[in-house]
Amino acid sequence: MRRKVKNRNIVGPDLVYSSTKVEKLINYIMGAGKKNTARTVVYGAFEIIKEKKKDLEPLEVFELALKNTGPLMEIRSRRVGGANYQVPREVRPERRFALSMRWIIDAARGKNGRPMHQKLADEILAASNNEGEAVKKKENVHKMAEANKAFAHFAW
Repeated sequence: MRRKVKNRNIVGPDLVYSSTKVEKLINYIMGAGKKNTARTVVYGAFEIIKEKKKDLEPLEVFELALKNTGPLMEIRSRRVGGANYQVPREVRPERRFALSMRWIIDAARGKNGRPMHQKLADEILAASNNEGEAVKKKENVHKMAEANKAFAHFAW
């Protein structure tokens, strides 16, 4: 059995919205240590969201997008008697948050032809409306878990 992680990095709040989730989004987007570039991308995306959704704060739209893309169930491989079974498992809140962020960012990076802040804003807006690539990914994961519900008794 794995030991508990003792030295997990605690992320502080970001500069503009005082939110740890926004700071984690910045850290996920950051590549090669370029945090200022990542901040520019995230805050630019939030400005676009502010323009398009005048009735809601960008932070509320982002929270809604995270909620809509976070999976409740996923499948894990489990070896039983020489056969591998896809066993559905409930997703812990930290992992749900991480998967949600990853899927939103991957969906934004997968689009072509526009600056990253526009692609990220579009994906966050789509996810907040229960649309887009990240929501499709969540639905596929849920379908797989539902299809393999017969193997739930192998859960450990």
